[in-house]
Amino acid sequence: MTHGTTTAALAGFGTGLSLIVAIGAQNAFVLRQGARRHAVLPVVAICAVSDLVLIVLGVAGVGAFVTAWPAALTVVGLAGGLFLVCYGVLAARRVLRPVPGAALGTDGAAVGSARRAVLTCLAMTWLNPHVYLDTVLLLGSLAADRGDLRWAFGVGAGVASLTWFTTLGYGARLLSGVLGRPAAWRVLDGFVAATMVTMGGMLLARA
Repeated sequence: MTHGTTTAALAGFGTGLSLIVAIGAQNAFVLRQGARRHAVLPVVAICAVSDLVLIVLGVAGVGAFVTAWPAALTVVGLAGGLFLVCYGVLAARRVLRPVPGAALGTDGAAVGSARRAVLTCLAMTWLNPHVYLDTVLLLGSLAADRGDLRWAFGVGAGVASLTWFTTLGYGARLLSGVLGRPAAWRVLDGFVAATMVTMGGMLLARA
């Protein structure tokens, strides 16, 4: 690996990390699943693989097609905004009416099925237009500036995504002691509700 390739990969890693670290709807969901130790592997895999697919599309230059079809982003924004608002309302409901046993994840209805977690994660990932703007357009344009090293930049960004979601999903279990108290889950659900409703409202306003 040449010095230029290493530099491009490190730049991609730093750029990718800076775009995904900010707590948003997807990160809040991964954090909640990780803290509950429920369907962590499929959720982390969906987030990382989806990011990788979008990064590849961006580096390959698909961003130009997305820009040419702004109506597609509007439709995605409306669907994603409605989904996030509804999910936020459900989280707020858990704050106001906590489910017995939910703190430790002992209640089956509270934890939910792995299938539900997977579908929710897919919706949060692919119905968020910011994902396309940040990953396909922004990362794609930055990669294009690297010329022949654009794929090294893309690899760095992909590694950053995998590192972040793995750390977030599996590192959240370190909070299981704190989150063993019902009050702590109400605080987390309150944070999730505020994040989802705010981001959903912003998407609907911009759509």
